[in-house]
Amino acid sequence: MTLEPVDYAIISQALIAAAREMGAKLVRSAYSTVLREARDGSAALLDAHGNTVAQAELIPMQLGTIGHIFQPCARLYPVETLEEGDFFAINDPYSGGQHLQDVFLFHPIFVDARVIGFAASVAHHLDLGGGSPGLNPLAADVYAEGLIIPPMKWNMRRDWHGGNFERLLRANVRVPHQTMGDFDAQMAANAIGAVRLQELAARYGVEKLTAVMAALQDYSEARMRAAIVQVPDGTYQGEDWVDDDGIGEDTLPVRATLTVSGDRIAIDFAGTAPQVASNLNAPFASTISAALSAVKAALTSPDIPFNAGAARPISITAPHGSLLNPRHPAPVRARMEACFRAWNATMKALSQAVPDRVVAPGFDTTTVGVLSHLDEDGWSVYLEIYGGGYGATAQSDGCDAVDGPLSNCSNTPVEALDQDFGFFRVLEYRLRPGSGGDGTHRGGLGFLRRFEILRDGVQLALYSDRFRTRPQGLFGGDPGGTGHCEIQRGNETIRLKSKDKVPLRKGDVVTLAVGGGAGYGDPAGRDPADRARDAAEGYVNVG
Repeated sequence: MTLEPVDYAIISQALIAAAREMGAKLVRSAYSTVLREARDGSAALLDAHGNTVAQAELIPMQLGTIGHIFQPCARLYPVETLEEGDFFAINDPYSGGQHLQDVFLFHPIFVDARVIGFAASVAHHLDLGGGSPGLNPLAADVYAEGLIIPPMKWNMRRDWHGGNFERLLRANVRVPHQTMGDFDAQMAANAIGAVRLQELAARYGVEKLTAVMAALQDYSEARMRAAIVQVPDGTYQGEDWVDDDGIGEDTLPVRATLTVSGDRIAIDFAGTAPQVASNLNAPFASTISAALSAVKAALTSPDIPFNAGAARPISITAPHGSLLNPRHPAPVRARMEACFRAWNATMKALSQAVPDRVVAPGFDTTTVGVLSHLDEDGWSVYLEIYGGGYGATAQSDGCDAVDGPLSNCSNTPVEALDQDFGFFRVLEYRLRPGSGGDGTHRGGLGFLRRFEILRDGVQLALYSDRFRTRPQGLFGGDPGGTGHCEIQRGNETIRLKSKDKVPLRKGDVVTLAVGGGAGYGDPAGRDPADRARDAAEGYVNVG
């Protein structure tokens, strides 16, 4: 079908706007702070074959492979067999998903009994069972991490709102009010996406709409290939390290070999550490997302839609049995740590080819802190995802106190915590001067939060990284600072590991501090006015 440029422009932008509206609906309808405030969820529109067409700009890690995660469902339940009200659900990391807390829902969109596409959403759910509320850092396998949902087909009329799927979920979670509310938010997001696609079909016709969905993917592919062609052909290598596996003391290398040939890039993670016994392993779908996101961030402009077309010129491999492609049933809850090192290793490889396009390593660590308490009214679970300081670039300083580039979650306001939780209070929330690495451009600052525990019987669970290994600077920039977590109990200071779980007492004060990003370029090249402003505004420790 021949598309008129005006029709293509209007319909393609309407598709992108619909995906963004889905993302807004997901967040605004949520119950838990991790989705409502931190915005740890995503939404997308897929074509009838499950290829991603348009996405809300939320979590890159979840969105990079949302179309890949759809495919195991479609293989079991062919699209042509679906009926009104059917939907897919999956969270199984070994059937194409990422980790159990991210549940993907796919709703087919019908026009005249024909499936023209799918509305998709994913949310990080506060609790899905498992051996500990919100997070089980001691899980020995994936079974201990929560309820596993293999690729499954359900029906809204039969299985939701009192049906079998809802009853199954409700029976396996500790905080059903928040968790089921967040599932309803996903349903609402998918419903608005379906309505918007049906409206476009009614206005422009199914054939034209389908043609634009394909053309939008082709546009992203063409833009990505054009960007890759500007990179010199060759083979480039990068490496970064996870602190440890939470059990021993050895660092875990993540190595990337990036080969550029014309308008294609191949990324191979051979040489990466073997899978580990703790929950730091990254399912292969997550590894793909990390590598794709790094390439897109470095080489393309933000106006290129991150859809299935953008991924076509890029191939990614990782050895089976490695940290980035583990064998079943290795635990994977903390997969973001290895994925961030895959991002860093890919960026370091790209820095050899396009030094002015890359970002120096930031703190680039998903720090998940969970405080939970059980009383006569049931469980109360606070989970927050902390970021840190961004790495600097050739053009600018790194951002301060933001989530990492793969996660993109928002900081939860202290007021929201005071509103929802009565078993702790926040005593302090501030930047950490001096935590960003110096350079021609400095790395962003990390921050800390300090909590006072108000009741006995509270549990703290934590996973993080870069407590020992600092993010390295690029081209002479200084490394960024590390993070730490400690408990002040009277006169005693208890220092925690980056992957830990401990019981707390009333009166304990917990400090969770995250590090800063690395600098870019020789510090001697920093503008004197910028250096004076750093000192005047307290970004560096003076004296």
